[in-house]
Amino acid sequence: MEKLGEEKRTLQLLSVEVETLELENDYYRTEEFQELSARKLANKKLPGENLVYLPANSEYAKNKHAQVAVEKVEKELPNFNKWLKFLFPNT
Repeated sequence: MEKLGEEKRTLQLLSVEVETLELENDYYRTEEFQELSARKLANKKLPGENLVYLPANSEYAKNKHAQVAVEKVEKELPNFNKWLKFLFPNT
């Protein structure tokens, strides 16, 4: 019975991924995307637009999302583990 539930969740996950990829493909076919990508590749701009060149990301910016991922994993810990971490932070 457990395996059936797992298979259903896998099927739902795959169907969501397929739907996401279909929407992504639809976007890539639009004139807006084609124009934006052509302008980006050719380094062109429309009248009234300004090109802005940004510096490379700092080390803080590169590692910012990694810290968020660690915090998310910590939030998903069972309550017992959260208590242990709270009571004994240095272990």
